[in-house]
Amino acid sequence: MALLIGIDVGGTNLRLGVVEWVNGQAKLLEEMRFQADFSSFCKMHQHAPQHAWQIILITMASAIQSVRAQHPSISAVGIGFPGFIDPTTQQISQSPNLPGLKDVDLSADLSAMIGLPVTTENDALAAAYGEAFQLKLDNLIYLGLGTGVGGGLVLNGKPFQGQHGVAMEVGHIITTQNGRLCGCGNHGCMEQYASASGVAKTYVEHTHQQCTAAEISLLAQAGDEAAIKAYSLAGASLAQALAHILKVIDVPNVVIGGGMSAGWLLMKPTFDAQLQQDLIPALRGKIHIHLSQMGDQAGIIGAAMLATIHRKEVFLHD
Repeated sequence: MALLIGIDVGGTNLRLGVVEWVNGQAKLLEEMRFQADFSSFCKMHQHAPQHAWQIILITMASAIQSVRAQHPSISAVGIGFPGFIDPTTQQISQSPNLPGLKDVDLSADLSAMIGLPVTTENDALAAAYGEAFQLKLDNLIYLGLGTGVGGGLVLNGKPFQGQHGVAMEVGHIITTQNGRLCGCGNHGCMEQYASASGVAKTYVEHTHQQCTAAEISLLAQAGDEAAIKAYSLAGASLAQALAHILKVIDVPNVVIGGGMSAGWLLMKPTFDAQLQQDLIPALRGKIHIHLSQMGDQAGIIGAAMLATIHRKEVFLHD
């Protein structure tokens, strides 16, 4: 039996859980949330990224140590982090939604601070692995709708990272020619329209009013035309990108998760129509779209499980 910490790093908070791993089964014993607006902080300190990085490390170490005080037998930490994670070195080469962070080594730096082995993986890959475990599926695409849009892929029961750690960076598939500037440096990326921040940008363009995606969701449910258009565009952009992904990666199951999936019913009509239109005929009617039932727990459990993989090469159905 192993007791692990799984962490899902979001743009505005840390979601941390204590996970028991025994006989190939993962059980979440306790879950905590810590406020940590890393996204805004990094934007404030783009010209002093090392200062921002130290604050991130200290915040994470403090959260971990507070949990270890209650669970001293914790043996390792797994972290799902938003960014491009090198599969060999585990260095974070870039994090588009946390500007200024480049070529930083979260695993090594945090491990030195807390005295435990630390594994870092892309946050959406961690969530994909958690969802695959929960649904008992060997082949699965995960799309996480949050501050950005992340993607994770599980193939034959194993997490797929890609040669350079940028596999399934689906949020950066370009769906709008010469569209909005993205944090990755390109224009028109899908996450500029299908994420929480993308929905907010669309609403501003129509109304010149600043609102959060959650507020816009409530407005849409009340019949606000601009809010409905914002979520409709999100659904269409997400489906357009997914149709391209499925032409390359032929898997039957797709899980939609992340905080903005709470507004899924507002996106679903245009999502379904666009996906039907853009899929190649051979795939129509064969793709199963699942709305995540795990919520934040997918990333937490997946991160903890990925920590065991790096230490023992244990996969879903070994």
